[in-house]
Amino acid sequence: MPKFITLLGILLLASLSPLAQAERLRIVSDDWAPYIYQEDGQAKGLHFEVASEVFKRLNIDVDWVFMPWKRCLAMVEEGQVDGILGLFRRPAREAFILYPDEPLSQVRFVLFQARARPHQVNTLQDLEGLTVGTSPGYNYSPEFNTASYFRREPGPTHAANLGKLALGRVDLVVTDLQAGRYLLRRLNLEQQIEPLPLVIGNEPQYLGLARKQGREGLAQAFAETLRQFKREPAYAAIMARYAESNLAIPDTVEQHDDSTR
Repeated sequence: MPKFITLLGILLLASLSPLAQAERLRIVSDDWAPYIYQEDGQAKGLHFEVASEVFKRLNIDVDWVFMPWKRCLAMVEEGQVDGILGLFRRPAREAFILYPDEPLSQVRFVLFQARARPHQVNTLQDLEGLTVGTSPGYNYSPEFNTASYFRREPGPTHAANLGKLALGRVDLVVTDLQAGRYLLRRLNLEQQIEPLPLVIGNEPQYLGLARKQGREGLAQAFAETLRQFKREPAYAAIMARYAESNLAIPDTVEQHDDSTR
């Protein structure tokens, strides 16, 4: 815990309603390793550790619940849960989600291919005639989402998509670079599957809070506390534990600004 808190932080904490300070929040996400995932029934991950520390400093208890991504979004929109971890900011969600103005991290969506069945993909147009494994509820970019020159095949999990890729049931899989690398190690597929240099989307991920009474103050307090935490050695230590020295690959970026999780 820090030995001091900024004046702004004190004011933001004071602005939280008594209800927001006293209640136990229920926050949902899907398995999105290494950002947030379950291991032996316990929540883990970079986003989980960072968000948990911020909530701890705000004296707020949280129950973390895992479910499919589309259901996560529906539960927040219907007001059945208090928040969702690790999503992109979209105008269509502003009606039911409040975003702290400090992001949790930056992600890059890329394509993965089987080394035994390589493809030359420099632009999305090079996907013509191919089948790409996707995840339900994920919108990667406007052009990718609406293109008719390749086929999308949704899979139940990110791991299932990579398994289908290894078996030749899809030509490519699209997912976040760090998440894909993490799963390849866990599935022992690093020698069979590799990322392509084309980056389909690159943007920040946030905590999203359901629009309920008192949430504006909580969103502001979360952002201020997160900014403070990012300046501390404890935050750097978390990042170092999840850092991957082999993530650096040449970027060929498709310029889109609506890659959506």
